[in-house]
Amino acid sequence: MRFFSVLVIVSVLLLNASAQTKYVQPTANIKQLKFLGEYVVPHNMEFKSTTIGGLSGLDYDAEHNIYYSVSDDRSEHNPARFYVLKINISPKGIDTVMFQDVRNMLQPDGTVYPNKKQNPYKTPDPEAMRYNPTTKNLIWTSEGERDLGIFKTVLENPAITTITTTGKYIDTFPLPSQVIMHKEETGPRQNSVFEGIAFANNYKEAYISVEEPLFQDGPKADTQDVNPMIRILKYDLATKKNTAQYAYKLDPVAHASLPFTFKINGVSDILSESKDKLLVMERSFSTGRMACTVKIFEADLSKATNIKDNPSLIQHKAFVPATKRLILNMDNLGRYVDNVEGMTFGPILPNGHKTLVTVVDNNFLMLEKTQFFLFEVIE
Repeated sequence: MRFFSVLVIVSVLLLNASAQTKYVQPTANIKQLKFLGEYVVPHNMEFKSTTIGGLSGLDYDAEHNIYYSVSDDRSEHNPARFYVLKINISPKGIDTVMFQDVRNMLQPDGTVYPNKKQNPYKTPDPEAMRYNPTTKNLIWTSEGERDLGIFKTVLENPAITTITTTGKYIDTFPLPSQVIMHKEETGPRQNSVFEGIAFANNYKEAYISVEEPLFQDGPKADTQDVNPMIRILKYDLATKKNTAQYAYKLDPVAHASLPFTFKINGVSDILSESKDKLLVMERSFSTGRMACTVKIFEADLSKATNIKDNPSLIQHKAFVPATKRLILNMDNLGRYVDNVEGMTFGPILPNGHKTLVTVVDNNFLMLEKTQFFLFEVIE
């Protein structure tokens, strides 16, 4: 009996160890991203009574060989939703992108989210989504709203929400004070909040990136270097607590815009590369130029200061930001590149190399494209 008990205990321990190590995050030490191909989805293609567009996040479920992609439609075309995709790739590029299903992100009461006309205070602005294979759930972010209208002010906080893969609401993460919406110029700017999610430490932690600097942290990026700093928030997934924040400096806006028009450079997505290192996608756009300038950097957080308790980066400057190294400037691909907003590691190529897949948010505009780009990871 004693020998049998020992065998049982050992077997249980081995099973537990296997369960704990089954889902190991893909990591990389990227030297280069080699362009393999592009696939363009027909403009505003209809699928299951929805309009495909605004694809702002992309994540790969390796176990089932499917992708999840969230639309940033503010429930104007159809209620807030995400798509399940199949992307068939080869060493020569992307063969096909097939939409398999569409699912709504649901509110706690099980209903779909309203649009602005129905209830502007509860209309989400979805931007990022990741699949967690250890829980079989999804995490998605909303940028909320800061609309100081003439007749009505709408202040809706950004959100980090856990849902099932069918869209059912599970939980929402608490927010640190720095990212609460205000009527005054403190906190997030409109449409410039949670654009990226990255799991880390084998799905025990998550990083959430802010697209542009908070009001209290300094100016937006410009064509000149004005030292724009965004925050990357770190969460413990077991406790849902924000345990750290790190500063990351944006590049200047890549191209001058027409006078008195729009220009931006911000972080449109992040992805865990290895311990303390993230891939950071910066997306720059200027009115008067159709294409975007999209750069992918490696950001090293290992020596960065934890600024969680720093209320203002322009008032309290004693901090060290993350270091960054340019891996890819898509301007060098020799092709039109639109508004890239999502990236994920994809399947392994026959030569054993990893892949990186990115997706474009076409903003539902006729002149913009829903593009998928495929890269081979050279380590």
